[in-house]
Amino acid sequence: MTTIGIIGAGNIGSQVARKAVESGYDVVISNSRGPETLADLVAELGPKATAGTSVQAAEAADIAVVTVPLKALGDVPVEPLAGKIVIDTNNYYFERDGHILALDEGTTTVSGMLQAHLPTSRVAKGFNHIMATDITEDSFPAGDPKRRALATSSDFADASDFVAKLYDEFGFDTVNIGPLSDSWRVERDRPAYVIRQNMSELVANLAKAPRTV
Repeated sequence: MTTIGIIGAGNIGSQVARKAVESGYDVVISNSRGPETLADLVAELGPKATAGTSVQAAEAADIAVVTVPLKALGDVPVEPLAGKIVIDTNNYYFERDGHILALDEGTTTVSGMLQAHLPTSRVAKGFNHIMATDITEDSFPAGDPKRRALATSSDFADASDFVAKLYDEFGFDTVNIGPLSDSWRVERDRPAYVIRQNMSELVANLAKAPRTV
């Protein structure tokens, strides 16, 4: 069985963990405060979930999810994630992270920064433009007219393909933006950010996104 290692157990990380366990994955989840602080969450998730350090989550992962504040990107372990698909849920909030000139000027992307930090991993954007509770509360089977769409982006086809597979298992359709250099289209304050949309609406919102906001 595939193990998903989750680095960051906040709102998004814990909801991805819930949906991953529900979908049959094993989960190793970590946070910055230590595994013992995740005892209640792991008890809720059941026997398919364990808590560990960020290094342990990265080492155990067949697929990793990085869901920490952007300002903590430098703390993400590099070597244990070598050769692995890494799903990046991060968003840039200058109020929290401090101003990052390259993001303010539109010369890089949030997920591009993680890819630069993890040069031997295959980074894909995922779960960054949905409210955390909607991951578990607003999913529908394929073909249901109420099913919403989420975007992914990667420089590696197998990484974006895995995110699409995970989205489908979690109850969402997928729109593939393309390379990480275009992932800004689904970042904060763009038309596609944290709104409910189907595939055609998401495609339209991505197309009208401004490069800088």
